[in-house]
Amino acid sequence: MVLQLTVGALISAINIGIHALVTVVAVAIARRAGLRRVERPSLHLMGVMVATAAVLNLAHALEVLVWAWTYAIVQAVAAPDSELVYFAFVNYTTLGYGDITPVREWRLIGPLTAMNGVLLFGWSAAILFEVLRKTLDHVGLIKEHVFRGKE
Repeated sequence: MVLQLTVGALISAINIGIHALVTVVAVAIARRAGLRRVERPSLHLMGVMVATAAVLNLAHALEVLVWAWTYAIVQAVAAPDSELVYFAFVNYTTLGYGDITPVREWRLIGPLTAMNGVLLFGWSAAILFEVLRKTLDHVGLIKEHVFRGKE
């Protein structure tokens, strides 16, 4: 059990590092795009949000691949290699089909993957909300002081 928890914590930390790096990049891109003056604020807002969500989706896909790679290294699943990415996605998204299960020695790897996925999806939601808020303020569709309740 200690080995499972240690591997899970290590891979979670790696994925948190990936997400932190992607967060910095996504916020920098959104900030740069958000500072431009635009004629169509709504279209600009849509573009910034789509770009931010796409970058975050790429981060999640990479994080799932890190879990799949880990499953292969520790031989957590008695399934062919192609099934490891599917198994990682099912766990990371907390979908939990249960059609592939880990070997007995690694049965905690699924819940550890799910815990990491939930954390990082919540983080992504917070990033999207902040980018939306800042972009709305910048394009003049909402004022920061009103949003904070300081009318």
